[in-house]
Amino acid sequence: MNIILLGAPGAGKGTQAKMLQEKFLIPQISTGDMLRAAKQAKTSLGLEAQKYMSAGTLVPDEVVIDLIRERLNAADTKQGYILDGFPRTVSQAEALANMLKAIGSQLDLVISLDVSEEDLVNRLTGRRTCSQCGAGYHLQFSPSKVKDVCDRCGAKLIQREDDQEKTIRYRLKVYQDQTAPLVEFYQKQGILKKVPGTGSLEEVFGRLSSIVSKL
Repeated sequence: MNIILLGAPGAGKGTQAKMLQEKFLIPQISTGDMLRAAKQAKTSLGLEAQKYMSAGTLVPDEVVIDLIRERLNAADTKQGYILDGFPRTVSQAEALANMLKAIGSQLDLVISLDVSEEDLVNRLTGRRTCSQCGAGYHLQFSPSKVKDVCDRCGAKLIQREDDQEKTIRYRLKVYQDQTAPLVEFYQKQGILKKVPGTGSLEEVFGRLSSIVSKL
């Protein structure tokens, strides 16, 4: 079962992908993790990607596609995989489709985790991080025992710049402009399922598991 998980920042893609990985025993393939692993392993593709990452520029699509092709050759993907974080644009989706066709593979399912913009903003603006040990909290879902103080080390909790409302709304606009068209792209292929991303982790996971189990 070859799956793509789509969703805006804060929709819970990464968390749900890890839970699906554990239940269905297929690897979560995160492009961010893949790039870091290739860089650390110093493979030819990893060194190529490192040139762009070190310069602070985006790694070209063709390099990412080659890394995914390399990753899909690993033994643990024989029963399937969950792509998390790629593709982000229709052009990337088309390049991915061409690559999969070339290796005799195809996607079975694309799941779009749907969460309203206001819920996403509330989720992300509520995050707090310890200024010293890096422990994570949330004002609503996992608050510290003492306001603005880390339970672990007693240091001050801060809101990262990435989690401020202005930045979040910009990131969501970028998602709507660039990534949301993928929903229509995969809908036309008949492999897209929309899943409400609201509720508890377990409730959302139950919806996803029900769909994946039918593959």
